[in-house]
Parts: sequence; structure tokens; C-alpha cells
Amino acid sequence: MTTSVKVSAKYQIAVPQIARKKLNIKQGDRLLVDVQDGVIILIPQPKRYTDYLHGLHSEIWKGVNVRKYLNGERGAWTNSARD
Repeated sequence: MTTSVKVSAKYQIAVPQIARKKLNIKQGDRLLVDVQDGVIILIPQPKRYTDYLHGLHSEIWKGVNVRKYLNGERGAWTNSARD
């Protein structure tokens, strides 16, 4: 999907309808603006970052007992404080 928008005299743009529908953007929603290598990226700002990040990189933890891992890390902190 490629479309163009016009920058107004106040440097404003309108988000095209097709993009609003695909991303479920409503009036009053906020967008994050990022610039990377000369490209402007608009991303809908999550209402709750915890929901947005839930499950991120879950493949790293496949087959790992998370409680055992965390207890090991906590033990390392406790033991290093005694040294």
C-alpha cells in the first residue's frame, strides 16, 4: 500500500483512510514518530505498553524454566553482595 499526503502550511498531514482502517486508528489516538535513515515512521502508540510488549522474544525462553533461571540470577546477586 503506497499513497501520498500533502503537508499543510502548518506542517500537518492527514493519515489516509486505508492506513487508519488497517491500523484501527481513531480520532484522539496518538502516533509515535520515528526517523530512520531519512524515512519517517508513524506507529500507533500503544495504550498500555505491557500489553504491547507481552510475548516479545518469547522464542528465547522456549524450553527454559523461568523460575529456576530467575532464582539462579537472584542467588548470584546475593552471593556477589557477600564478596
